[in-house]
Amino acid sequence: MEARLIYNPTAGPRNVQRDLRHVCAILERQGWTVELATTERPGDAKRLAQSAAAQGCGVAIAAGGDGTINEVVNGLVGTQTALGVLPVGTGNMWAKQLGLSTYTLVNPFRLHEAALGLTEGTIRSMDVGQVGETYFLCWAGIGLDAQVVAEMEPRQRHTKRLGALPYLIAAIIVARDFRGVRARVSLDGKVVRGRVLLVLVSNIRQYGGVFEVARTACIDDGLLDVFVFKGLGFPYIVKHVLRIISQRYLHDPQVVHRQVRRIDMWTEPDVPVQVDGDPVDRTPVTLRVVPRALKVVWPPGAPRDLFAADM
Repeated sequence: MEARLIYNPTAGPRNVQRDLRHVCAILERQGWTVELATTERPGDAKRLAQSAAAQGCGVAIAAGGDGTINEVVNGLVGTQTALGVLPVGTGNMWAKQLGLSTYTLVNPFRLHEAALGLTEGTIRSMDVGQVGETYFLCWAGIGLDAQVVAEMEPRQRHTKRLGALPYLIAAIIVARDFRGVRARVSLDGKVVRGRVLLVLVSNIRQYGGVFEVARTACIDDGLLDVFVFKGLGFPYIVKHVLRIISQRYLHDPQVVHRQVRRIDMWTEPDVPVQVDGDPVDRTPVTLRVVPRALKVVWPPGAPRDLFAADM
């Protein structure tokens, strides 16, 4: 197998590159040919993934956080090159959905385990979401969480090392003053109106690496799970969070859940849109699913029931 390992040096501990060389050695002992490529600026990971696909690489491995993985995805959609991941960033939401442990200085062998998972995995095709010209692997958010992302990104390296803590602090500050917006949300043509705090469009089951919000989602069914969280201000935000924690949110009349192919959303005033933790747009916005457009390496220990089709 020919592979390109795309590494973002601003993600993870400073000495991760040394362990990535060990990963390359592990892959090469398994018969792989691996090129290690390092990003220098935003957009590099996408360009490196595109060139890997053009050169006929079987796998493009993203070694970084959610932003790096998203860039690699955007370089691979519609190609025959599969996405592989080595979780070395601070977010790693896709890796968490796969059940992969994040690399740490205390346990660098997690990278070695992830590398072996690549060599033992199978190639599957999965859906991606799309906003304008940008694809997303995990989810898109419109409203509250996108406002938090807009406040946080781009982060400096020292901030990234603090993990989720800066996001939590920013979320509390933003949520305290966020009152929602008047919105019209078209879900495959069926319209939901009201004052909206957040519209979550999910391709996977987990949200934020903590909550399993889209519990029945499959990543190859040609559908996106959409959750419209209604309400006015901070008390409703707290209520929604508590109901998500207690798994009672689907019985809340202030929450609309649908599985759809297309979402059109208008708001007054306009609000930010984020995909996979990066800001991309503002409302009005259209999101759609692109069925089975991305090939992925599925490690042997990853959840099998995320696929509707038999494995």
